[in-house]
Amino acid sequence: MSRLMHMRTGPFAPPVAAHELTAVSADGSRLHVEVHGPEHAPSVVLSHGWTCSTAFWAAQIRALATDHRVIVYDQRGHGRSPAATQLPYAPDMLADDLEAVLDATLAPGERAVLAGHSMGGMTMMAAAGREKFKEHAAAVLLCSTGSSKLVAEATVVPLLVAGALRTRMTRAILGSKAPLGPVTPLGKRVLKFATMGPGASPGKVEACARIVHACPRGVRHGWSHVLETLEMDAAIRELTMPVAVLGGTVDRLTPIVHARRIAAELPHCVGLTELPGLGHMTPIEAPEAVTENIRELAATYLGTESGTQPDSSQAQSQAQSEKGADVA
Repeated sequence: MSRLMHMRTGPFAPPVAAHELTAVSADGSRLHVEVHGPEHAPSVVLSHGWTCSTAFWAAQIRALATDHRVIVYDQRGHGRSPAATQLPYAPDMLADDLEAVLDATLAPGERAVLAGHSMGGMTMMAAAGREKFKEHAAAVLLCSTGSSKLVAEATVVPLLVAGALRTRMTRAILGSKAPLGPVTPLGKRVLKFATMGPGASPGKVEACARIVHACPRGVRHGWSHVLETLEMDAAIRELTMPVAVLGGTVDRLTPIVHARRIAAELPHCVGLTELPGLGHMTPIEAPEAVTENIRELAATYLGTESGTQPDSSQAQSQAQSEKGADVA
């Protein structure tokens, strides 16, 4: 299980949850879940990425929990969720785990805005065709993510190294079994280069480094193979609810070409936000922009501007209307 090394003070220190619970996935894996904000407020579910934890969403939790019920969980092997007993890791596990969290936190028919960063976005794609996901997802935000060709198109190795050699070097870096060790000045420089924009402040780099370095190397290595072989282009077309896409223009892990390709393939894309000069860690690099995207989706599809959430019949009617409009 991950060491909890996140920030203890400041804007990127995780707030205290209103309550915590454990969701049990299809294979028996136990997932740490936190619920923040008012009990009967419209719900938002946040799914973090590879090597991260619930702490990655600290800024969004703090901002949204004033008037939303914010649900966050640790992906298996990350944060306070134990590593899977069944290996190897696979995309279906991501979907199973998300379904377990939705079951444990949302009432039947209750709609929520779901946001996923990096592997959390891939979680949404993995679950896209499942009825449980469709039942609960009023709208989705895909943040700094991709659906395929992740190793081939990553630029964590400088572009002066080209072709197959760069792909092999990228695979070796992302799949390394070497421990990251304590957070050091050199470690922070390496992490910033690989995952953040050049203008990222020292405090943001520190927050990201503490979270990433807390991920056990076995978990990091295990999930790297899933990312390397990921092929979810077809799953994008299963995301038939309203979906917004966001990415940084200097993202080295999932370059902005991924966001543009996803937006072009979505059946109901409601916006593509490109953040100039920002890298892969957008919820920490640009917390206000990510929060505003989530808040706008909630206001539009959960009715939070009036302080009420559409009931299930209203949500179904809205979905049918949108489908008809798409066909027209």
